[in-house]
Amino acid sequence: MIRRSVVILAALVVGLCLGFTLSGCPKKTVIKEEPVVKSEEASRAEAEREAREKVEREAREKVEREAKEKTAREAREKEEAAKREQEKSRELEKSLVAKKQPGIEGEVFESRLLKDVHFDLDKYDIRPEDEAMLKDDAALLARYSGGKIQIEGHCDERGTAEYNLALGERRASSVKKALVSLGIPANRMSTISYGKEMPLDPGHDEEAWAKNRRAHIVILK
Repeated sequence: MIRRSVVILAALVVGLCLGFTLSGCPKKTVIKEEPVVKSEEASRAEAEREAREKVEREAREKVEREAKEKTAREAREKEEAAKREQEKSRELEKSLVAKKQPGIEGEVFESRLLKDVHFDLDKYDIRPEDEAMLKDDAALLARYSGGKIQIEGHCDERGTAEYNLALGERRASSVKKALVSLGIPANRMSTISYGKEMPLDPGHDEEAWAKNRRAHIVILK
């Protein structure tokens, strides 16, 4: 009895094994992950972000480029201005012509670029029509630092020698004061009065007298 039971049990075991062999082991199920497809809204948001970053980047690059161009332009303008100043200084230097009479502080040089300031009869205040011209003289003298400046006061032939010497000094001092207000250092300038002794025009009429009532700027070396 026991032997038959053992035989039956062995037969069952063999049958089960044979069944497993024929049917094979259960296959492992592989789950493939499907790629995540971006939604239309997410794609639009990303595109907008990229566009915004591009605009910001281009704006930064433009600012940096303009800053560099401005710096370069200012450097060029500064260099060109310095060259113009040097050229004007050389122009004044070339225009200097020695005068015959010596000045009170050394040899005197005149320049056609420096204009005379003229005055009304018995006056020493600067006329409005001469103010712009005096500014041009000041600008030219500021560029040129090669020597000191002497301001000559002149008068017409009318009046006594003493009166005209005093009037000529007032005229020269008036121009000096104006030049100081325009930026020319006072220690660069001196004044001298020739009264009526050195007329520009030797005539004896109003036209000649108007030319002789003047302050004349010269360079001392």
